[in-house]
Amino acid sequence: MTSPQFSDFEIKMLQILQSNGRVAITDLAQLIGLSATPCARRFEQLQESGVIKGFAATIDRRSIGLMVEVFIQVRLNTHSDDSPERFIAEIQRMDEVSSCWTMTGEHDFLLHVMVPTVDDLNAFVMHRLMRLKGVRDVHTQLVLQNIKGPGKIPLDHLKK
Repeated sequence: MTSPQFSDFEIKMLQILQSNGRVAITDLAQLIGLSATPCARRFEQLQESGVIKGFAATIDRRSIGLMVEVFIQVRLNTHSDDSPERFIAEIQRMDEVSSCWTMTGEHDFLLHVMVPTVDDLNAFVMHRLMRLKGVRDVHTQLVLQNIKGPGKIPLDHLKK
């Protein structure tokens, strides 16, 4: 699959917006070297095409009391029934799970979970996650320190 084609203006726009999603169109236009109208048009096209999915605030989890961050690998008993779909539906409703990915390898899913305390983590894993129908086992890894992230989407490959 080939990468979609983006102009240098659009690539610069995406780089700037990843760092500052609140930049005014007039300022964005000046930063990328376009006038405001063509900049606004390209911005709208990137939104309409789904390249720009939206804008959100980045919240410091510790400042709101979420002191424990973990990654949890989950393995299901089987994939032959509706276990994966049921699991996904349940995970979608769990506020503690900020992200969930399907994976290759020994485990089926990788969850990113944030809770206030280790006791809350224990309750989440033992009384909610492990009790979901179809869950065979879980493997939890505690985050000691976030070195980099949340990450920006790499854009350098678009310049080739």
